[in-house]
Amino acid sequence: MIKHFLTLEWKAFIRSASFKTNLVFKIFMALGFLYFALIFVAAGFGAFYGLKKAGLEPLQAINKFLIYYLFGDLMLRYFFQKIPTLTIRPLLVLPIKKNTIVNFSLGKTVLNYFNITHAFFFIPFSIILLVNGYNALGVITWHIGILSIILCINFLNILINNKDVLFGIVASIVVGLIASQYYKLFDITVYTQPFFQGLYEHIWMVILPIVSLLLIYFFTFNFFKKDLTLDERLHIKKNLATSEDLTWLNQFGTLGTFLKNDIKLLRRNKRAKTTLYMSVFFLFYGLIFFTVDTYKGGVMQAFASVFVTGGFLINFGQFVPSWDSSYYQLMMTQSISYKEYLNSKWWLMVIGTAISMVLASFYIYFGWEIYLTILAAGIYNIGFNSFLVLLTGAYTRTAIDLESAKGAFGDKKAFNFKTLLFSLPQLLIPILLFGLGMLLNNITIGLCCIALFGILGLLFKSQLFSMIEKIYKKEKYNAIAAYKQKN
Repeated sequence: MIKHFLTLEWKAFIRSASFKTNLVFKIFMALGFLYFALIFVAAGFGAFYGLKKAGLEPLQAINKFLIYYLFGDLMLRYFFQKIPTLTIRPLLVLPIKKNTIVNFSLGKTVLNYFNITHAFFFIPFSIILLVNGYNALGVITWHIGILSIILCINFLNILINNKDVLFGIVASIVVGLIASQYYKLFDITVYTQPFFQGLYEHIWMVILPIVSLLLIYFFTFNFFKKDLTLDERLHIKKNLATSEDLTWLNQFGTLGTFLKNDIKLLRRNKRAKTTLYMSVFFLFYGLIFFTVDTYKGGVMQAFASVFVTGGFLINFGQFVPSWDSSYYQLMMTQSISYKEYLNSKWWLMVIGTAISMVLASFYIYFGWEIYLTILAAGIYNIGFNSFLVLLTGAYTRTAIDLESAKGAFGDKKAFNFKTLLFSLPQLLIPILLFGLGMLLNNITIGLCCIALFGILGLLFKSQLFSMIEKIYKKEKYNAIAAYKQKN
């Protein structure tokens, strides 16, 4: 039966209306996977000698900070790991055991990028330990124990995928632990390091993560098996509706109507709310660069500023019009102009970018030059990137099932090779303009050029919208055909 499932997966891939897009996506994923695999392999071999050169015992040093490595893995999975999609409704009326369906769906999560990538670090590191005379059985039990914990995180992520409150609690705890250790108030590694070290020194301890893995798999399996019924999967749950007072937007006519729908989407849907959470994380992206003297004053200063102010614009804008894919066909039958529709999305991105520019004012702490770069990048995002993001949306033809986040096996992300090409100017142009200022030995010129680029976009807003509207009309039927395909 598993062989039949694999055959169905293959046919769904090659017969998809977006087969070419998916194929290009897989190729880019393979190249990206290879790139990061090489980095992890190099880190696995180099970590031992690097730590030893620094005067640290390699295995103990790795075990000390392994808890934060695993916490980081959990948080990344929550946002980026796709829950396996399997067309289960047709299968439920066929003589196929539920156990087979659930086991196959959960088994797909084991062979994903997040799990395999870890192997490229831990396997080389374990080999180096063996070569340098570490106890072979201890290294094996340590490796198996870490692998079991990583798989535990894999299934735990599936369970908490739709529970924002729980994730928020975990994230707050992690941030609190990092802060408390930084300020020397509480060091959690004092308690976690002995456990990870014990996987090597006391081989019997490997039983603990293995048993934990079996228990969490059993719990995950039963959790989804109970939900795997026609009544549960096909029945639409009716909750008590709550009204929101957004009537003040009515004064803006059709624009206000679209804005109300998008605001409600962002407040009520998990998939959409994730864009807000990601926007908050993007605000702190600059800390990676602005706290390092090597990057301050360089082109990476402009690169980081684009992300600081453009978090919402990028995360929300790249899925226009995929957010409306579930009723896109109906919307196209109404007397709605593309210009009004796109204008509402544009204003929402402008508002989000403006709020980011204000919230990013704490970067003044690192100097006015940093904050002025952020303001210039914000103007650039509003006046140029906003239009470019809308343009890429015309070629984003992967439907977003807003209900999928509520089910056991649903999530879908959009990708298109053309969107990748269009996204390059978003980052390269501010870098080049800032670099021009550096060549002239006057960064102010670079900042003015970045801001001027955005102002020119605003001055030619009407012409840009007309051009984008024509492209959307040209791609209209291709988008409708793609949105019809749910798998």
